[in-house]
Amino acid sequence: MKYNPRVVNTIISQYNSEKSNLLAILTDIQAEYNWLPPDALKLVADKLNVPLIDVYGVASFYHAFSLTPRGKHIVTVCQGTACHVRGAPTVLNRIQGILNITPGCTTADEQFTLETVNCLGACALAPIVVVDGNYHGQATTQKANAIIAQYRKKKTTKKRKKGMAHATARMNTARRKRISVSKKRKKK
Repeated sequence: MKYNPRVVNTIISQYNSEKSNLLAILTDIQAEYNWLPPDALKLVADKLNVPLIDVYGVASFYHAFSLTPRGKHIVTVCQGTACHVRGAPTVLNRIQGILNITPGCTTADEQFTLETVNCLGACALAPIVVVDGNYHGQATTQKANAIIAQYRKKKTTKKRKKGMAHATARMNTARRKRISVSKKRKKK
């Protein structure tokens, strides 16, 4: 989603522009854009009357926040000891090849961001790949292909559903207009 100052202003106003709500405001902006755009941080600093360096300090302190654009789907590959021993490096290499990016990067179409983590705490399922919070245990290079393909399909499916929703909304609007015209005619 492209940065829109109105959206950020709405988020800030939901928290009454109070400094004590900085973390909650940043969390909501992150949820809206999947990252914290610099212009949004400047607006937050201005509206809360907080130095910009303090806003950046909070944003850079928490790992949950991203100061760079992230993809629609976040792919995390565990590199902990159990995962490493069971083949996580080859799974990571395969995913890098499929997406044509390295950890910390986002695909050109902004659909995927690839990250690594030292341990996810699910060693019994090693090696593990997490996509959008969904755990895919005992990952292999073959499973990596299927996992990424599954999330690529979601992109297409959602577009179709969104298109259907718009078509349905247009039909409902047209139907309401017909009913409205019909009622006016009956009154005459």
